[in-house]
Amino acid sequence: MATVLIGYVPKPEGDAALLAGIEEARLRGARAVVALGGGGTESDLGEVRDLLDHSGVDHEIAVLDPFLEVSDGLVALAEDLDADVIVIGLRRRSPVGKLILGSNAQRVMLDAPCPVLTVKPRTGRH
Repeated sequence: MATVLIGYVPKPEGDAALLAGIEEARLRGARAVVALGGGGTESDLGEVRDLLDHSGVDHEIAVLDPFLEVSDGLVALAEDLDADVIVIGLRRRSPVGKLILGSNAQRVMLDAPCPVLTVKPRTGRH
């Protein structure tokens, strides 16, 4: 069965990735694997689990190694699962912010063993 790996952090970009990843899994007839990172709470985990349970897609939740960079953990998990696609959320950052802090999303896109679908949270603009 095909696998859609969803990178989730409890932020608007994580929510966008989760929704897009579930839809991608539905379209592909694939299993959704949600990789939790970024220090979520039990409440966050419960909300993710509820959304997945009501989504109608085969799914599981994996917790990324807290000792690895999120990008490294996501790429390693994609390799282990032989994922067909990774879905991640992007946030808007200034050019200086990208230069100083680096970009987890960029590292995932460059190092991933499969295609990467990037999504942004809705801003309320039409």
